[in-house]
Amino acid sequence: MSSNNVARVLVVGGGYVGMYTALRLQRKLKQELRQGTVEVIVVDPEPYMTYQPFLPEAAAGSISPRHVVVPLRRVLPQCKVVVGEVTAIDHDERRATITTLAAEETGDGAIEVAYDELVLAPGSVSRTLPIPGLADVGIGFKTVEEAIGLRNHVLEQLDIASSTRDPAVRDAALTFVFVGGGYAGVEALAELEDMARYAVRYYHNVKPEDMKWILVEATDRILPEVGPDMGRYAVRELRGRNIDVRLETRLESCEKRVAVLSDGSRFPTRTLVWTAGVKPHPILAASGLPLTAHGRLKCTAALQVDGVEHAWSAGDAAAVPDVTAEPPAKPDEPPALCAPNAQHAVRQSKVLAENIAAAVRGGPIVDYAHKYAGSVASLGLHKGVAHIYGRKLRGYPAWFMHRAYHLGRVPTFNRKARVLAEWTLAGLFKREIVSLGSLENPRAEFELAAGTGRHNEAS
Repeated sequence: MSSNNVARVLVVGGGYVGMYTALRLQRKLKQELRQGTVEVIVVDPEPYMTYQPFLPEAAAGSISPRHVVVPLRRVLPQCKVVVGEVTAIDHDERRATITTLAAEETGDGAIEVAYDELVLAPGSVSRTLPIPGLADVGIGFKTVEEAIGLRNHVLEQLDIASSTRDPAVRDAALTFVFVGGGYAGVEALAELEDMARYAVRYYHNVKPEDMKWILVEATDRILPEVGPDMGRYAVRELRGRNIDVRLETRLESCEKRVAVLSDGSRFPTRTLVWTAGVKPHPILAASGLPLTAHGRLKCTAALQVDGVEHAWSAGDAAAVPDVTAEPPAKPDEPPALCAPNAQHAVRQSKVLAENIAAAVRGGPIVDYAHKYAGSVASLGLHKGVAHIYGRKLRGYPAWFMHRAYHLGRVPTFNRKARVLAEWTLAGLFKREIVSLGSLENPRAEFELAAGTGRHNEAS
């Protein structure tokens, strides 16, 4: 419970904003944390932060999965990390309800935590549409578990295609459909296609031209963050690798493992990856705090929830005015907002921590201001596009910049060194093309042996 002599900061979410804010608070409030006059609590369903820009490379096997995540307890030793989910917030009473793993096991119910300052940074969740069959066969790409599961799945499809004589099963196994032309969809497809094209050299009856890779995008361009010119280049690059890029096309249905597109095309497939956007986390709607029409928290440039004291937010969850943007052309137009991406999230977290520290100590707060630098995207090994400070790069220079930028941004020196070492080793040795699908169900073999499976011993 929060008391008069302890200022408690509750951070909801351990992603970019949550982890970086808590990390900065550790440094800014070092003395208060040691004296016990300030307490920082970080709540997240997972005990780690996922560096999502590295998920495509983890899926392709260029980076080990454990190096894509950062353990919260290790990097936040001065904070209290609670593995659980905030299910309700009563900001008038400054109380949050948290469901923990222990509460689920014992049935004791959720716990309540009182706080003085609230940081809402739960991130976003996948935005799905009511498309027939999507919930049954779709694969997401937001977590490290999904990335590794997709890698194992793709390699498993190559094994299926290699071992069947049924042309329909083979065709479906070798058809890979990705829906969504943003960063996640394009980078995941490009990296996995690279990996699969390398892997099939070890299959005696599967060739690269046997595979069908299809990217479905509802708008007229992909990778809008890198600009129209680089977006068009990315389309040409992907199509040059025999990847079928379908713009202004939607997924209509995927029932019975058949992807039906709005242009009338039908593709029997065993792989459908959904990366068509995200939506705000449901806890925002349950918080009772002011939201925009798109469900994000209305925030000031100082990262405070608009009109609400002691409530803060940043990143995907927050609609933060971009003070560096040009003013609206018409008085009735809304001001420009900061894009909900990692570039702003990391920088916002620094300002957010400074303002919370100032609020705890009674000092002045400042506005967040950062002019958007640009974007980089990988299109597979040694291929990429970039639009940085007005300069356009493509091919190897863009790919190198992509790696250099994200290597500099991944948290902790430990992770930087491990990722760099893996990249170096990957350049010296061949790719790993082993599917470890059994990791997703580790008890399957034991259950088979204990039951009536092939290992059952005669009595």
